[in-house]
Amino acid sequence: MTRRNDQMRLGAFFHPTGHHVAAWLDPGAQIDAGTNFQHYVQLAQTAEKAKFDLIFLADAIATRDGNLQALRRWPQYMAYFDPVTLLAALAAVTRNIGLVSTATTSFNEPYHVARKFASLDHISGGRSGWNVVTSSNASEAFNFGRDAHFGHSERYERADEFVKVVKGLWDSWDDDAFVRDRASSLYFDPEKLHFLNHKDKHFSVRGPLNVARPPQGYPVIFQASASDTGKELAAQIAEVIFTPLHELEHAQKFYRELKDHAAKYGRNDDDLVILPGLNVVVGTSEADADEKIKYLQSLIHPDVGKELLSTALGGMDLSSCDPDEPLPDHIISQEERKTNSRVSYLFKDKPTLRQMYERFGTGRGQRTVKGTPSAIVDQMENWFINRGVDGYLIQPPILPAGLDEFVEKIIPELQNRGLFRTEYTGRTLRENLGLRRPASRYAATADIAPSHEADLVRKQMR
Repeated sequence: MTRRNDQMRLGAFFHPTGHHVAAWLDPGAQIDAGTNFQHYVQLAQTAEKAKFDLIFLADAIATRDGNLQALRRWPQYMAYFDPVTLLAALAAVTRNIGLVSTATTSFNEPYHVARKFASLDHISGGRSGWNVVTSSNASEAFNFGRDAHFGHSERYERADEFVKVVKGLWDSWDDDAFVRDRASSLYFDPEKLHFLNHKDKHFSVRGPLNVARPPQGYPVIFQASASDTGKELAAQIAEVIFTPLHELEHAQKFYRELKDHAAKYGRNDDDLVILPGLNVVVGTSEADADEKIKYLQSLIHPDVGKELLSTALGGMDLSSCDPDEPLPDHIISQEERKTNSRVSYLFKDKPTLRQMYERFGTGRGQRTVKGTPSAIVDQMENWFINRGVDGYLIQPPILPAGLDEFVEKIIPELQNRGLFRTEYTGRTLRENLGLRRPASRYAATADIAPSHEADLVRKQMR
């Protein structure tokens, strides 16, 4: 295995009050976070001061459906900002940090998504990223004229075509298309304007996009990969991969397989960045960190725990199950308990239902590390240098308190070991992640430098 000569990439994933399912009950959480803009300003500026590569906001375009007796005790996805609108506002109060959010390919049109993220890229001076999802919340269909979600294979087929259309629209204008010359009365060069004229199974889009080519060429494309279909799509289109990984051996296998598979599409190792979620609980000792987790777990109401686990297991009705007994065999097969990477770790040691939802509630499917700053960084470093990851998507259990703690105690330890930057090295999200700026499909060369258009936008931001 070759020695790494790069540094970790770090993203900060902000669920409004924090990632622990009971976070909002802790006094360290911002209780009205979902609709408190200044809360997000504070988080973004804290993450930028620590030199994070990016902040990430998830999204769903429906409230949760389910047991309202449980959901009334669980604010996530019930009332919160549209993430692209929020990131555009945060662009004005930050200068370097990447701004990434989810937008579904199932319940949007490619033109809308292309226009929003191109606009965000210009507003931020080249810092936007799009997390491509097909939507896991079945209730979203009801808000867009459908009685049910698309089938699994259809939604990924649609997503593949959707991304191709969006990229095509981002290439509507050459980088130097806008002359803006008063002397000749010429605003743009018509030869550098391109109509997409896309027609295929799911979309018919003429174009062109009424936004100039983004400063990054394309905003950085993110995807969370879990299923085989999702990994196939990621190998083709994704530049940053979010995925749950719990064991180093499995992480190394996933890392190598995905990068090798991407090579079949003409891509190299540096074209993909693997960032699994990581929940970090810092203590003065491991026992202290355990006490913090135990306290948060004690705040999980059984109704919420069952509802949380029901969603993770695909919608099984757990309302009649005794939380202090193991999950009945008929709820989920022994085979799926072993093969479903999102939940397989929950079934170790024949746990009770309560123990399962407490395990899941801490990180909601993502890995948790706990202990002293030195012990936590030891684990982060081990996975990084052994090529299980390229970095991490940090998921603070409580916000803003958990982010503040990570910045104060973990970032200096990473920097002292030379694992993480002390200053930003690039001006765009792509540059900071070490990703190439893609050429337009109409350009003569494979790679091009940032354009005059991009430089002009950045000068305007200063």
